Amino acid sequence: MTDSIIFYHNPMSRGQIVRWMLEEVGAAYETVLLDYEGGMKTADYLAVNPMGKVPAIIHEGHIVTECAAICAYLADTFPSANLAPALDDRADYYRWLFFAAGPVESAVTNNALGFEIPEGRERMAGYGSFEQAIATLEKAVSGAAWICGDQFTAADVYVGSQVDFGLTFKSIPATPVLEAYASRLRERPAYKRQKAFDAALIEDMQKPA
Repeated sequence: MTDSIIFYHNPMSRGQIVRWMLEEVGAAYETVLLDYEGGMKTADYLAVNPMGKVPAIIHEGHIVTECAAICAYLADTFPSANLAPALDDRADYYRWLFFAAGPVESAVTNNALGFEIPEGRERMAGYGSFEQAIATLEKAVSGAAWICGDQFTAADVYVGSQVDFGLTFKSIPATPVLEAYASRLRERPAYKRQKAFDAALIEDMQKPA
């Protein structure tokens, strides 16, 4: 598979997760920058993602949206990067990748918006409570290395992005376990490249017209 990936992006978005993953796999990609009010709402882009949001990728005619799905797709499509465990050893990989995409994402967002689950209705929310979701997240990253043991995987890119973002913007508590995991992530060369690329884009976007 040699075709370059088209990466639809805004540096002030979850697109940073996908940029990091692209840097980890080492695939060639073309970045298409879109703004929130214009580019993401054009007919051309809505044909890519009807939700009118980034990130999205197109690879060999295949459209993939949603950060967790993109991370999993790239890990499978570029196996030489070794970012997915063997097929018979993916229980933790899938478990925590989709836990972060579902309960953690919902719990953190609702908590940041000040939404309180009515007493006795916790089961309807899926994640129970914010505190329960964070405690379970800590369990996922409490090892000495990575989610799947010694192997860094796409699950660490996605779960790690949730942790890194949450600690940076104080939407999750800065516990010792989460801080230690984030510190390991921030030493990844691909993470550093992503942050440098997107920081430069953000700086350029914020310059006076």
